[in-house]
Amino acid sequence: MQARIRATDIAIAAIVCLVAQLDVWAGIGTTNAVGPEWARSLAFGLAAALLVFRRAHPLGVLAGVIGVYLVEFAIVGSPEGNAVLLAPLVAIYTVGRLETMPRSLLGVALGVVLWFGWSWLDPLNATFADMLDTIVWLAPWVIAWLVGALVRTTLQARDQRRAALAQRESRAIAEERNRIARELHDVVGHSLSVMIVQAAAVRRRLAADQHVERTALEAVESAGREALTEMRRLVGVLRTDEAADREPAPGLGDLDRLAERVTAAGLPVSVSVTGEARELPAALDVTAYRLVQEGLTNALRHAGGASAARVDVEYGDAALRLRVIDDGAGPDMEVTRSNAGGSGLAGLRERVALYGGSLLARPHDGGGFELLAELPLEAA
Repeated sequence: MQARIRATDIAIAAIVCLVAQLDVWAGIGTTNAVGPEWARSLAFGLAAALLVFRRAHPLGVLAGVIGVYLVEFAIVGSPEGNAVLLAPLVAIYTVGRLETMPRSLLGVALGVVLWFGWSWLDPLNATFADMLDTIVWLAPWVIAWLVGALVRTTLQARDQRRAALAQRESRAIAEERNRIARELHDVVGHSLSVMIVQAAAVRRRLAADQHVERTALEAVESAGREALTEMRRLVGVLRTDEAADREPAPGLGDLDRLAERVTAAGLPVSVSVTGEARELPAALDVTAYRLVQEGLTNALRHAGGASAARVDVEYGDAALRLRVIDDGAGPDMEVTRSNAGGSGLAGLRERVALYGGSLLARPHDGGGFELLAELPLEAA
């Protein structure tokens, strides 16, 4: 990358030098030739050579170009033509592009210094009024600086947007991981509790002489209670909504209630289930529900003009397939969904990745937007 940038700078400097030499030796682009050709050729060549270093030292290169010009002008007088214009044009653009305020404003000040020196040392300007008439030649340098500053601020704004998006995605992933941890705590905690209760029930049914079996079951109970306590302690710091903690973890069996809530919020939802419905592992069941919930939430919030949404659940032999489709309109819907608030697509991908599944969010062929997810059942 650095080699390409250096090659570009060398090419620009070579083009500026070529145009300047054509101005000096062939009169192409010149309007008033002042001084010997060799003096002008040398000054313009040195100024063009300095442009090779313009990215590393923007202000220094601009000051150097102006210094070379003013020395030559002071010795032999100021010529007029493209050769005078180009090297400062490139240098002052670079200052506007790479330097930040207030250093960038020094580029404009140096441009004014160059214009004043050029105009003052031009033998055609006999009076101060003649000098003021040439102020129009300052405009190209000011415009070059403005263009450079505009490019700089545009790129900075783009980088800030990217950084903000990356920060939102990182925060969404962290929040989704916390949410997954809480849900897994509920699922695993329930299973451990059942195991402890069953072990205790079996232990109480043992005969008095079954000491080995009783000791083993007591160890199972003790280990289970210890694991449950540790898990509650570790995951407890993630609890932020005690009311939500008292609610059972949702699953695909709750899709009808979810559809009713979204419909009541203004987006009619229909649910279609194909294949032989089966009982899913609790954690996978929660993940499937969250995928549909997030898809409908995004449809409700971000699908402009959507009048309906549909949820398709397909139980395959090897995978569970989910699809959420709305009929909203808008050319930038995919970007809108990617930047949506909450857990968003980043959080959904985090969930799907836990099961080795796939997630696809895209515009729907028939209009609107669709969210497609596939969760392998073997992995469950």
